[in-house]
Amino acid sequence: MRAKGKRVIYPGLWGLLVLIADIWAIINIVQSGADSGKKVLWVVLVLVLPVLGFVLWWFLGPRTGGA
Repeated sequence: MRAKGKRVIYPGLWGLLVLIADIWAIINIVQSGADSGKKVLWVVLVLVLPVLGFVLWWFLGPRTGGA
């Protein structure tokens, strides 16, 4: 059996990284100073669309208010 190149892909690792990023995003959303309605919308977006929701939150989401 011969491997194609030296590149090794770990699909489970990518899923774990997405899960960690989404949990981190949800924690930051909940701790933000935004009103409850916006928090719920962001959390639902991150849960329904894990990768796209995280990217959108990263650029457009509520901030924690820390300096």
